[in-house]
Amino acid sequence: MTGIKMDRYRLGIDIGGTFTDFSLVDSVSGEVKVEKMLTSSNAPEKTVIQGVDLLSETIPNMLSEAKEVIHATTLITNVILERKGSKTGLLTSEGFTDILEIAREVRYDIFDMFIRLPEPMVPRKLRLGAEERVLASGMVLNPLNEESVRKAAEIFREADVEAVAVAFLHSYQNSSHEIRAGEILKSELPNVILSLSHEVHPEPKEYERTSTTVIDAYVKGIAEGYLDQLSEGLKSRGYRNRLFVMLSNGGTATVETAKSVPVQIVESGPAAGVEAASYFGRLMNIDPMLSFDMGGTTAKLCIIENGRAARTRTYEVDRVHRFKMGSGLPAAVPVYDLLEIGAGGGSIARVNDLGLMQVGPDSSGSDPGPASYGLNGQEPTVTDADLLLGYLNPDYFLGGQMRLDRDAAERAIRNTLSEKTGLTPIEAAAGVHEIVNENMASAARVYVAEKGQAPSKLSLVAFGGAGPVHALGLARKLGCPKVIVPPFSGVMSSLGLLAAPVAFERSRTIRQILRNVDLTKIHEFYRELEQEARSLMPEGSELLVRRTVDLRYSGQDYPLEIDIEEPTVNEKLKTDWEGSFEAEYNELYGKVDDENPIELASIRVYVSQPMPHLDIAKPTATADAEPKAFRDVYVSSETGTATVPVYERTDLCIGQLIMGPAIVEERESTTVIGDGDKLTVNNRGCLEIDLAKSSTNTKESDDQSINSYIGES
Repeated sequence: MTGIKMDRYRLGIDIGGTFTDFSLVDSVSGEVKVEKMLTSSNAPEKTVIQGVDLLSETIPNMLSEAKEVIHATTLITNVILERKGSKTGLLTSEGFTDILEIAREVRYDIFDMFIRLPEPMVPRKLRLGAEERVLASGMVLNPLNEESVRKAAEIFREADVEAVAVAFLHSYQNSSHEIRAGEILKSELPNVILSLSHEVHPEPKEYERTSTTVIDAYVKGIAEGYLDQLSEGLKSRGYRNRLFVMLSNGGTATVETAKSVPVQIVESGPAAGVEAASYFGRLMNIDPMLSFDMGGTTAKLCIIENGRAARTRTYEVDRVHRFKMGSGLPAAVPVYDLLEIGAGGGSIARVNDLGLMQVGPDSSGSDPGPASYGLNGQEPTVTDADLLLGYLNPDYFLGGQMRLDRDAAERAIRNTLSEKTGLTPIEAAAGVHEIVNENMASAARVYVAEKGQAPSKLSLVAFGGAGPVHALGLARKLGCPKVIVPPFSGVMSSLGLLAAPVAFERSRTIRQILRNVDLTKIHEFYRELEQEARSLMPEGSELLVRRTVDLRYSGQDYPLEIDIEEPTVNEKLKTDWEGSFEAEYNELYGKVDDENPIELASIRVYVSQPMPHLDIAKPTATADAEPKAFRDVYVSSETGTATVPVYERTDLCIGQLIMGPAIVEERESTTVIGDGDKLTVNNRGCLEIDLAKSSTNTKESDDQSINSYIGES
């Protein structure tokens, strides 16, 4: 088999809460093959293998001729939520064994008298202290008492501990004690998994660093087993290259790197969607844009500027209240700064104690799923409402692979919603659709305002199985003037996996006033970080290096990340960094604190391969497509139900114009076009939809976003 043939295919696999998506790109023809399957919550790897086998039926040599397989998974999150990880112990500095429960010493909801806090992953009896102390400067105050580590190892052995997290005070400045403790534990407990905090998250904030290290140790055994099993399953079917995994920060890593620090893949699925939106944004020169990914369980929104989405390090898992910040366990890994809302096709609708309809945030998931799935689901969901409104074709869901039961959807809505509200099933379904759109819009207004943006300046890029169904309604409420639905929107996260480069980052804490920083040392630190990051990349790769500094005013807690050129020992660099920081700070907050010195909090290095080329074949139709059918669809409360044209997306040609109301169907998703909206197929095969009368409402929508933000604040 020739080298060219071996490199023909690239496969992206994204496991979601409801569906697992597959995108296979033929790099020779640009043809894309896609697949979508219900996720098996108990054995997600089986769904992956089943999907691969299904694709192989039409392309028998797919895996043997594949250049790479890239995977995004919810496995890590699920292991944490279900508490199915390894039995884990914690070794920390003596006197800090209660750090996981003391946390930040704040209440995430000060008015909740019955507040619940997340349960630590390590029980109290397995949180042990070692005699040692390193100061914030990195100076050793008390040497490590090695006997205390051996005593801890004996307790761990008697308790049959399977993994140990080691997190000593200020180890980000001096890791010698952690390294030695790790050596002792490895000698005393050779079969136990180890995670050392200076390797997992070498930055300040003891609670966040300890929590992140515990999570890493807790999931490492499961992650290693899962990824090895998946790799072997692909290998047995002819795949000869490495398996790659999407990281939470939008880069991809080899499976070996993912196994070594599995906490880095805790949010890999949503990152893939952002990467896909960024790719099409760059392709079409759209800036700024709001990516909107609505699947079966959640909706994710993210602002993308200059082709890049902002990242944050304040992510939490296993929240007691899913959408309340502070109610979960910190996983201080770089993730995209996106808004996640409990709104998806599977979101459950009900009548609350006040007699009002509400939707979500809980979801029916893939088992039993919406009532219309025919899997014994009894509660009405957003998908059931969309089906009843005529937006979905019951005989064309997943291209006809999965038939929806309209009678079951109507029965669930009538029994649960209509009987309690007096509304007809259609009216109740319209209410569910409107409520979920308003839920997303209300949260999005605050998110957009917090990022210093105006909705009227943002183009909404919609994808996910349910995204194009709700995109026009959401955009109208926000005041976004345009909606863009890329090709293969229903599986776009799996396509996004193929648009992200292999990448990794390393960081080092500095915490010095910038004017006092020794640039010679900074230059050395950058070189060391670059070498570390390069060692995690595939051998022989062409690599790009991006360097940043985290700067803040002295006394502040959260820095701004500023891009820099390769550092030298020229003192003028400090002035340049200050100027870049002040400009960014002024843009975000509207002022500059001239009296306060600027502090260098940390430095970072991102090493990546060049952006992969994703060549997708364009539409081949040469004439405007005629409607393939007409269907009764709910248009609005004023118009009610009307008969509208239904188009097959693959039949549309470049430049075709469609006026709403109309429906555009494709195998994995459906786009609903409102009355007076104008759809055009651009030269990339994207659906560009200009909203009717949106220009008259832009200022009002922008003001509403600002007022929502002020109210939330």
